[in-house]
Amino acid sequence: MLKKLATTTALLFSLGSIASHAAEKIVFAIGGTPNSLQGQTAQEFTNKLQARLGDKIKVEYYDSGQLGDERQLIQKLRLGTVDLAAISSIMSSVAPEFALFDMPFLVKDRQHLKRIDDEIVMKDLAADASKKGLHIVSTWENGFRQITNNSRPINTPADLQGLKIRTPQSEWRTLMFSTWGANPTPMAFSELFVALQTGVVDGQENPLSNINGAKLQEVQKYLSISNHVYSPIWLTASENGWNKLPTEVQNAIREVAAETQSWSFAKGESLDKSLLDNMTQAGTQINQVDRQAFIAASKPVYAKFAEKVEGGQQLVDRAMALAGE
Repeated sequence: MLKKLATTTALLFSLGSIASHAAEKIVFAIGGTPNSLQGQTAQEFTNKLQARLGDKIKVEYYDSGQLGDERQLIQKLRLGTVDLAAISSIMSSVAPEFALFDMPFLVKDRQHLKRIDDEIVMKDLAADASKKGLHIVSTWENGFRQITNNSRPINTPADLQGLKIRTPQSEWRTLMFSTWGANPTPMAFSELFVALQTGVVDGQENPLSNINGAKLQEVQKYLSISNHVYSPIWLTASENGWNKLPTEVQNAIREVAAETQSWSFAKGESLDKSLLDNMTQAGTQINQVDRQAFIAASKPVYAKFAEKVEGGQQLVDRAMALAGE
């Protein structure tokens, strides 16, 4: 306790000494809704970071795409109008190596993800992002992704034939669903509820926390548990913006982000069960997909990744080797 108090006191003292150089605020934005795991994690981070920084620097937090979707947030990071943002699937549009996490059925569980994060993300992929001007601070959880639609239960890829499925604005997710026979329709998450409600798309794929947070079950009849992708989300700054922050502030952000990672993994695990119960009670028809049928149908996606991304096959092999028993 005394050690923690001394650390906090030292941080506040150093912040006071650099006040003339520090920004008066840190602007942090996400595209997700407050009730999604992304939103809950971001709020947890905001609260802890504000407590760590005290009243020297204000942490301004915006959710629900108030400052733009993730593509726009990346641009605002580079322009310096946003300091921190949570970026998910579209990170592969910045550095193609991040499409590793768009490979279907790659991540076994959260323990596997943590090993991939330690050995591959923070050592290699972060360097790839840095070359494109983005600084990866930490990896949080978006969750295991499931499929919903209004037409029928999805048991095998054949059941997706011809369905218009909203995907993130990621070439790999669209390739995955087109390979499985669907008609993928990329769009911003903020547009999804109305698109489902009006029939612009038949279905979508997202973690349960995103589905529940945006109340998509109100406009979707069927939920098919596929766990087809584990979707991380990266707390991201621009390299220029990060380098302008005082060292003490950088350290505070890193430490709080690491604490938040552990919180997000534990929260995601607990939400997997509770949200499934909620959707069952709401009358959503739920089924488990034929996992082996989907894995077999996914081979072309892996082949394309190995062909298109330099070192792609090695990345896949390294990630799979970290799965453990």
